[in-house]
Amino acid sequence: MSQQGIPSRVISDPFRFAAEERSIQGEVAVADLLRLSDALASSEGGVLWKLEGALIEEGARREPRLRLTASGQLDLCCQRCLGGLPWVLGLDSRLHLVRAGQPIPEEELENDEVDAIEVEGELDVLALLEDEILLALPVAPRHENCDAPRPVGGASKESPFAALASLRGSPSAK
Repeated sequence: MSQQGIPSRVISDPFRFAAEERSIQGEVAVADLLRLSDALASSEGGVLWKLEGALIEEGARREPRLRLTASGQLDLCCQRCLGGLPWVLGLDSRLHLVRAGQPIPEEELENDEVDAIEVEGELDVLALLEDEILLALPVAPRHENCDAPRPVGGASKESPFAALASLRGSPSAK
């Protein structure tokens, strides 16, 4: 899961991390989150993050959980005008760790407050952070009021169908 160019924060045993109720935190530059680049107008700034482990009582069992929080401001690309659109990131994800190959309990699939993630071996925290940010992004970010981009010089380009429209009204087009 590690990505080239990103200083990795790897948890070697995420289940132990959760059982010991440990936590880590840090800051990552937006420019280092390479998979976000297509959605951004600018890669300036940073994201503060924190990952906390816990064991939660689920009936007679204690289930390993992670809580990932992140904050920052991203400069998204407006889908209408293609300009920068400031967007405040306020991420708070609760994750249930499931060992690879184990079935995800049915009640976990119906619970919208917790997402089950399958973990095999190590957990790359920055890759997890990037995954969660990608899931939190708006589908089509747009300014409240903006215009579509215009050609160089500010003139609007005439539609290629305008000539056809003029033929429709002429007597020889019948």
